[in-house]
Amino acid sequence: EGKFTLAFLGYGDEAENTVLELTYNWGVDHYELGTGFGHIAIEVDDVYRATEAIRERGGKIIRDAGPMNAGTTIIAFVADPDGYEIELIGAR
Repeated sequence: EGKFTLAFLGYGDEAENTVLELTYNWGVDHYELGTGFGHIAIEVDDVYRATEAIRERGGKIIRDAGPMNAGTTIIAFVADPDGYEIELIGAR
């Protein structure tokens, strides 16, 4: 459980540049909104503050801010108005 493979697309070091992260989730046969798009992740300085700001403005929180299951990186998931997931990931 929780097995995935990551590929990063971009130019230069991700600490200095924008990158696109592609994730392949092993053992997943079906997604709620189809198989073409899972979610997008956005790095933020403070995931806890960002999540609360979204909640205060009436946004839908799917997963509250906290450490990843397999690590210490702080993440949260919110939904856009169409139901697509947006991952908020803490700046490293």
